[in-house]
Amino acid sequence: MRRYLLLLWSLLLTAVAAAQPVSDLYFKTEHDIPMRDGVRLHTTVYRPKARGKAPILIFRTPYGTGPYGADAFPGSFTKGYLRNYIDRGYIIVQQDVRGRYMSEGEFMHIRPAGEGSTDELTDSYDTVEWLVENVPGNNGRVGFAGSSYPGFYALMGGLCGHPAVKAISPQAPVTDWYMGDDVHHNGVLMLTDAVRFLNSMNTPAGHTPCERMPKRSLSMKPDEYTFFREHATLSELTALLAPNAFWEELASHPDYDTWWQQRDTRRLCHDVAPAVLVVGGTFDAEDCYGAWNLYRAIASQSPATTLHLVVGPWAHGAWLGDGRRLGDYDFGEEASGDRYVERFELPFFEYYLRDRGDADPLPAVSVFSSGDNRWHTFGEWTPTQSEPLTLYLCADGRLSPERPADHKASTSYLSDPSDPVPYLESFTTYRPKEYMVADQRFLAGRDDVVTFVSEPLSEALTLVGPVDVDLRVSLSTTDADFVVKLVDLFPEDGSETSGRQMLIRGEVMRGRYRNGFSTPEAFTPGRPESVRFHTTDIAHTFLPGHRLMIQVQSSWFPLMERHPQQFIDLWHCSEEDFVPCRVTLHHDRRNPSSVTVHKL
Repeated sequence: MRRYLLLLWSLLLTAVAAAQPVSDLYFKTEHDIPMRDGVRLHTTVYRPKARGKAPILIFRTPYGTGPYGADAFPGSFTKGYLRNYIDRGYIIVQQDVRGRYMSEGEFMHIRPAGEGSTDELTDSYDTVEWLVENVPGNNGRVGFAGSSYPGFYALMGGLCGHPAVKAISPQAPVTDWYMGDDVHHNGVLMLTDAVRFLNSMNTPAGHTPCERMPKRSLSMKPDEYTFFREHATLSELTALLAPNAFWEELASHPDYDTWWQQRDTRRLCHDVAPAVLVVGGTFDAEDCYGAWNLYRAIASQSPATTLHLVVGPWAHGAWLGDGRRLGDYDFGEEASGDRYVERFELPFFEYYLRDRGDADPLPAVSVFSSGDNRWHTFGEWTPTQSEPLTLYLCADGRLSPERPADHKASTSYLSDPSDPVPYLESFTTYRPKEYMVADQRFLAGRDDVVTFVSEPLSEALTLVGPVDVDLRVSLSTTDADFVVKLVDLFPEDGSETSGRQMLIRGEVMRGRYRNGFSTPEAFTPGRPESVRFHTTDIAHTFLPGHRLMIQVQSSWFPLMERHPQQFIDLWHCSEEDFVPCRVTLHHDRRNPSSVTVHKL
């Protein structure tokens, strides 16, 4: 009874606080904090008026920390994600990173550690040092959090080495813009996302602190498919986006060279001192790659770190909002943003920044499977209890666990850059997040999409981890891309979902990188080659009566750039360089093509 009354009293106090204006509960102060090189970073501190010690939770961002001004409070403090921390009396700190909005200095995308005398590690350290020394009422413990690009900065805060930093939560963090996330996948430019994002984040040199960054408008009317057909080459887009320093640097680094390797944050993940909560979404179109692979990097390079992974069926950042719905799918209340904060994030920070709650409050890994819509907990990822299941692509369109016995068998298709495979049935001026679960039936009848289907399942099949792809291919030209999609094929049962083809994961691989991303190699026309890669991880349950479908194609437009299908420089080729390619997919005894999934 006493515990019940205490809980009721706590809820009552929270409700009363929520009814009060935030300005009655918090002080707001703005500071220009000097870094070690003299550059000042604009930092806003929201401090509770109530007495007592409180932890500091820092959000560093390139997207602005407005509203600026002593009397202006963010709407999210009244109702939204950050209200959870306001109600619990945290000191909230928001900072414009170097060269953005009201901060001085020059901005650099994913600034590598060790670039000169200052970097994101030193800026994080100097910020923490100033806050701990100058903000009244702090308890000497600091956390960092952030989603997407701010997830990268949250990681930098955790790696900065300041002893006051006790816990960090990098969420959908920018990790490696060449191998994954929203600029490239396996070296292939993710066209519509990269153009839109890098145009909007184009920061001119000689930055002067300002409340609004200069904007460069870019209209994709009448729709993105038409726009990118009319601006058909990367050299045309370079001229359209100019001046854009980072975009122009991309053109100088088409392969995974030292420049890119320095911008892979995983190389820094040794001896990570703070507790870490990595968060991501299985249907995150922008940064699905980052969460899974940052977790793996810390787990392997810093095994003593207290490390947690939480991944739900979420689009980009949806765990901070509604969370439970995406397109035609409702994943249930357990997938909601409120449940995420209540079940995972708050217990994490409450324990490591305040000693509240149970020791080690979270499972090591918590992953939500779509299909059956439930949470799973594991001791590590990929789960040790999962088993590999290899499925072979067969000549008659079957997807079978039996290795092909044919002496010679293949399926071919003509990939024509003048008629690329669309990633959606219809287009608008933006890339919708729902494409990650889009029904693939609109591709029926296309000769350049080849399909392989399993037998109906007699029982539920839960797949976790990456899909490992091994294609045996030969080309009529010297290069091509390969898109492989895993699809949940619903039964033809007369229901509302009858015959639906739900995309579970799609991934692309550039053929020239089949033997290494730093060492591109041309194909010899007609000679079979192995193209091996793996997709970003999945967590999905195929229900009884459903079938697994694999689709193979060589374009996915304009989600990814078109390929001229020759071993030439894509950044400087002309429209005349784009040629059709006959792709032959082998599936015989000597050259079996397959996908390997991991089942629970």
